[in-house]
Amino acid sequence: MIVGIIPARYASTRFPGKPLIEIEGKSMIQHVYERAKRSAALQEVVVATDDSRIYDHVKAFGGEVLMTGVDHPSGTDRCYEALQQLREPYKYVINIQGDEPFIDPKQIDELAAVLQDGTTELATQMIPVTGHDVLFDMGEVKIVLNDKLEALYFSRMVIPYIKGVDQAVWHNHHTYYRHVGMYAYRADVLEQITKLPVSTLEKAESLEQLRWVEAGFKIKCAVTQFDSHCIDTPEDVEKVLRLMGRV
Repeated sequence: MIVGIIPARYASTRFPGKPLIEIEGKSMIQHVYERAKRSAALQEVVVATDDSRIYDHVKAFGGEVLMTGVDHPSGTDRCYEALQQLREPYKYVINIQGDEPFIDPKQIDELAAVLQDGTTELATQMIPVTGHDVLFDMGEVKIVLNDKLEALYFSRMVIPYIKGVDQAVWHNHHTYYRHVGMYAYRADVLEQITKLPVSTLEKAESLEQLRWVEAGFKIKCAVTQFDSHCIDTPEDVEKVLRLMGRV
């Protein structure tokens, strides 16, 4: 049993109220919700918010929504509170980003497929890096893996360093992956990771998932064909529409 939870916060620093912005005749949160509902892998989809405006809007378009606290430091914490309010005893939670209005339901299904054996603690997705510019973009998070496709480390830097090779062609000498940030949590593990203190690696890289790695949890990483197209600022709306071929 897998539930999809969409954390939706009103008070975004860079784009307040962005879940409610209109894109092609619907709010962003409605786009995300309706696409998540088309996933074949999810038994339920629910929005988890801290704001009555988002709550009322989701109710108005017929979506399922839960009110959560206002002081959650991350979407992970909001997902856990929402999970506690649900009636069904779900085995896994998939945290669906509320700022990706054109997410493909098949991407959710790809991540859910990693969970089928029931032993996976945490899971996320990645895309192979095929060029120098993306590899050395410090805004792109790279993943170092073991032979079971479990994350050894996430970094904004390029790891591993390839000795004796021009950096311009490192991507031709090693298979690098960049992170695509949708997460799946086993329910018992979700409870545990929300109780962890902020870790030293997390503070250094500003990456929440390093807290889990540093604590010894295993994050399974699955290759996806789908990229993330997030809307973080008002300017991103037109950019994402262009990337998706909508304008």
